[in-house]
Amino acid sequence: MVEGLKRDAAFAAVDRYVESGMTVGLGTGTTAAFVVARVGALISGGALRDVRGIPTSERTAALAREVGIPLAMLSEARPTLTLDGADEIGPDLAVIKGRGGALLREKIVAASSEKGLIIVADGSKPVALLGQGPLPVEVEPYGWSSTLDALGALGCEPELRLDRADPQLPFVTDGGHYTADCFFPGKIPDPTALEIEIKRIPGALECGLFVDLVRAAVVAREDGVEVTEAPPR
Repeated sequence: MVEGLKRDAAFAAVDRYVESGMTVGLGTGTTAAFVVARVGALISGGALRDVRGIPTSERTAALAREVGIPLAMLSEARPTLTLDGADEIGPDLAVIKGRGGALLREKIVAASSEKGLIIVADGSKPVALLGQGPLPVEVEPYGWSSTLDALGALGCEPELRLDRADPQLPFVTDGGHYTADCFFPGKIPDPTALEIEIKRIPGALECGLFVDLVRAAVVAREDGVEVTEAPPR
């Protein structure tokens, strides 16, 4: 059922926002995979023309090639918009992303998008307050333990993410970095302030708080798809 809702949200978002001639940032994760599949199907069917994708991970790049989406790099083009999933969606469209392991590249692509980030999700992702689960922080491997100590001083319980295939080793991102999963017992009432504090820590390369980047959230529930758009800036 959840996979069907992810597909419904992805298809609705692509059909609503992606147009011929666009360069589109392509997110990472199970929901973003449906976005990639839909864009590829519309290109192969002729409904979309001259569309290029900028992938946020090697996984997404491989999937895009499989479905026939021409790819570009940020050095060649900037995205018109980016479509990606989210781990949590706050009521003001601040979101948590990065539990899938592509945080830094996802944020670089989203921040470079002319028309912002379109979040695609099933109905389990909206929350009343961010921090229901861990906040990922991508960290430099050198001195990672001191970086986690500094993160802990912000009131969270940081854990180094381990590799699923070999739990004796840290998980390593496509960029060669580690990830700290930070659990905030009191949740995150002020995402903007917390993002600033985290990015002051040497070694904390980027955090999973995406604030003022989301243009719209497309959320699928059993009774249909709801689109919430941010006010014009």
